[in-house]
Amino acid sequence: MRILVALGGNALAREGQRGTWQEQLQNARTVASAVVELHAAGHEVIVTHGNGPQVGALAIQQRASMREVPALPLDALVAMTQGMLGYLFQQAIAEVAPHVPTAAVITRVRVDTDDPAFANPAKPIGPYYGEAEALKRASSDGWTVGPDSGRGWRRLVPSPRPLEILECDRIRMLADRGTLVIAGGGGGVPVAANGSTVGVEAVIDKDRTSLVLAEAAGCDTLLMVTGVDRVALDFGTRWQRSVARLTVAQALRHLDEGEFPPGSMGPKVESGAAFAEAGGRAIITSPEQITAAIAGTSGTWIVPDAEGPSALAEAA
Repeated sequence: MRILVALGGNALAREGQRGTWQEQLQNARTVASAVVELHAAGHEVIVTHGNGPQVGALAIQQRASMREVPALPLDALVAMTQGMLGYLFQQAIAEVAPHVPTAAVITRVRVDTDDPAFANPAKPIGPYYGEAEALKRASSDGWTVGPDSGRGWRRLVPSPRPLEILECDRIRMLADRGTLVIAGGGGGVPVAANGSTVGVEAVIDKDRTSLVLAEAAGCDTLLMVTGVDRVALDFGTRWQRSVARLTVAQALRHLDEGEFPPGSMGPKVESGAAFAEAGGRAIITSPEQITAAIAGTSGTWIVPDAEGPSALAEAA
């Protein structure tokens, strides 16, 4: 089986941590162990990862050093975090299983420069702030800011839809030969879709890129790894309840009703529903539950309507 494992940027830089290299490496070890288990079981594995915390932090570093070092555009920062996090994950895998061959691929993704997302920045990046501090930074630095999932305010940047993975053939070739491939980092480096490969300033949603890559690379399973074991309905309220199975129709209904925020769980459910509707299987879970989720005992499975109904998880 070919599995695409899509890691959220927050899976490597977790809430409440400063995001130091050692913290991120320790977080990567948890994921690496589970991914190596999948590889050892004979599965072909492609890993994608988010970069929201990391690219936001890098942008802050760039701005702070502008007097001494010229600032780089956002697409270049995405490429830098691809290399950095690809290396981080390779190192974590090497600690767990030095015999497993790995390759980190700098991945470009075509987007439409007329995408409405450029006029409506909605992708959160960087650290969380209180409302007052976020509005202050918006005024001083020209940011667009907004609340993110009830955990604070963050910088918001354009997030156009991915249209094509430029390096897909090479990624698929590596997977065919048993290499554990790390690709599509941060949603991919966004480049114009008008026949050129000119970079554009944006951060593509990693889950949407993962869907495009999973379909193009012939994956059987799309496994999206985030900070929670299962998707929750009425998240953050006293009515919150975890979901074990979600049909495509129910997933789309909840999306239309605004149940899943567009900057966090929304793209995961959207991508999972599209992948399941096309005949694959989609799972959302935490780093610690990867093995159990693949086995069907944890995580939220998004399934075709014929495999319904939807079901809540049993209370622990």
